[in-house]
Amino acid sequence: MKSSPNSNPGDSASYPERHMTQISTDRTERIRGMLMGTFIGDAHAMPAHWYYNRDALRQDYGWITEFMSPKRHHPDSILWRSEYSPLNKKGDILHDQAQYWGQKGIHYHQHLDAGENTLNLQLAWQLIETIQEAKSYDTCRYLERYRDFMLNPESHRDTYAEECHRQFFTHYARGRSLKSCGGPDNHIGGLASLPVFPALLEGETESVRLVAREHLHLTHHHAVVERAADSLIRILGDVLRGAELREAIVKHGNDFFSLRRAERWVRKPDAEVIDHHFSSACYIDKAFPASLYLAWKYAGRLRDGIIANTNIGGDNCHRGAVIGALLGADCGLKGIPVDWRRSLLMNRSLEQLAVFV
Repeated sequence: MKSSPNSNPGDSASYPERHMTQISTDRTERIRGMLMGTFIGDAHAMPAHWYYNRDALRQDYGWITEFMSPKRHHPDSILWRSEYSPLNKKGDILHDQAQYWGQKGIHYHQHLDAGENTLNLQLAWQLIETIQEAKSYDTCRYLERYRDFMLNPESHRDTYAEECHRQFFTHYARGRSLKSCGGPDNHIGGLASLPVFPALLEGETESVRLVAREHLHLTHHHAVVERAADSLIRILGDVLRGAELREAIVKHGNDFFSLRRAERWVRKPDAEVIDHHFSSACYIDKAFPASLYLAWKYAGRLRDGIIANTNIGGDNCHRGAVIGALLGADCGLKGIPVDWRRSLLMNRSLEQLAVFV
């Protein structure tokens, strides 16, 4: 039997104790969970990324519970009306993927394997390596690494590059300095790499907030994205120090989250809540509140939360990175299914980080 657009075979609204995990009280364990959750949330959602017709999503993938490879065809793809023409070699970031832009039905991540991360999370790994090498965050080092990664045709196999990257490299091709290539962008993708900072940088939350904002501003100049980023860093900071995830969301969610409304909606199907009160799309003013709501609802139930987010569709990859970070920090590494960790292609790289040793 096919699922209706709003049905959720795994929706735990009716089963509030399903897949409860023991909440971690150890900071290192929480950091491990946060990092792993960030990458898992993106990779799990990848095949269903930017599906807005859930009947089509169910037809293509059923109810997604494990990592899956994407199909080449994507019925909701808008690559056919997306354009990017590099001004010169300094702006050529699509490489051989450019041939698919302007075609109908192309999956945004058609060449990725099950458990593989999308471009923004591959860039998060570049950020991790930059911090590891420098023993701190260095804007210039990261920008050079970002430039080299994006301009190298062998660096990744993802077909889609978000607007922020296209805008950045258009400015770079016009001769701007790397520090001056960012521009206005109001998408949740700007938050995807930010959990790296509270994971790897020492110091109080206040200093981490400043560094995260500096990094965000390299590609995203948008007041609401900045506020959402700051809220996310403060929530993660509290949870890493041992606070309850739900309490941290209420405390730092600001106008992105309403406890009164969340408690009223929690028994409703996730898709209904997201569609009627938020949006499954990528715009920050709806996407970040949707992420906080799902993280609040599924606190202590990382597996259920990741699955729910994936099957809602829309910009589930970047929501997934945010939700995975929040739920992973809440439950720690031990709260993440072992089979997911083993199937994540980035797993081996993550486990070689000092925080995992």
